[in-house]
Amino acid sequence: MATKSILVAKNEDFWRLKPFITCESSNNFQITIEALEKAYNKAIEANIRVKGLIITNPSNQLGTILDKDTLKSLVNFINERNIHLVCDEIYAATIFRPPHFTSISEVIQDMDSNDDLIHIVYSLSKDMGFPGFRVGIVYSYNDEVVSCARKMSSFGLVSSQTQYLLAAMLSDDDFVGRFLDESSRRLECRHKIFTEGLKEMGIDCLNCNAGLFCWMDLRPLLKEPTIDAEMMLWRVIINDVKLNVSPGSSFHCTEAGWFRRIRKFVTKKKGEIATVKKKRCPMNLRLSFSSRIYDDGLRSQHMSSPHFPHPHSPLVRARN
Repeated sequence: MATKSILVAKNEDFWRLKPFITCESSNNFQITIEALEKAYNKAIEANIRVKGLIITNPSNQLGTILDKDTLKSLVNFINERNIHLVCDEIYAATIFRPPHFTSISEVIQDMDSNDDLIHIVYSLSKDMGFPGFRVGIVYSYNDEVVSCARKMSSFGLVSSQTQYLLAAMLSDDDFVGRFLDESSRRLECRHKIFTEGLKEMGIDCLNCNAGLFCWMDLRPLLKEPTIDAEMMLWRVIINDVKLNVSPGSSFHCTEAGWFRRIRKFVTKKKGEIATVKKKRCPMNLRLSFSSRIYDDGLRSQHMSSPHFPHPHSPLVRARN
């Protein structure tokens, strides 16, 4: 699957060939150099000029983080090929248990790299819960990129009132610290409730420690290990459970049966979960696929958005 890590091509062929980095469940969907090189070489063979690598850390759909060694390998990879690295760190402060998050800005401090190739995007939408404010930044070591971003920002300026409010709030270190601590505590609590409820029904999840999502393994519920069977299961969940989850295929997952938990946490008592299990899932964990077919237009779309750095990362210190 792509784990929201893609090689960016220069022309329109990118959208047709989709040179995504394939990650597999056998190693918990970790990014490997072998997978990077395979995707890169595939693009080159297709006569596509690769301009950069885009990653999300923590991962959007997986809820996992990239460790320091992996980040170093990515920096070495892009330096050797003189391509850019764009790191989306929008979920940086949603860590609810170890290991802790490491920003790419911290990694390159100990490396001999071309910092002009490193760019970070972040937003207050996730960490601080301000999606409606539409406040985001691009943090780059490249003066040309910063200059371009500054000019483009003229088309989406943040209001003076919003800037004043956020400046007052973010300057209160005590409040921000307590807010993030409480947010992490609640995320861990809800993640535990949700995953333990699934475990009672025989459904495993990828071990994660960050983000607002849960990567569920629903392969035992598939009629067969295919994308078509995955979509059939997705429609059953929509129809019978009234809950929309994102199928792995919408994230270019090559293994059918993985689903991402939607961002809004749905509170259900264990008794209610058990009722759904008894009604919908026989003991062999197979679902009936006799439900009416829903319009494919309902399928969850994977969207991207501008983002920002961890409130306690070196990015903020550099910004201040």
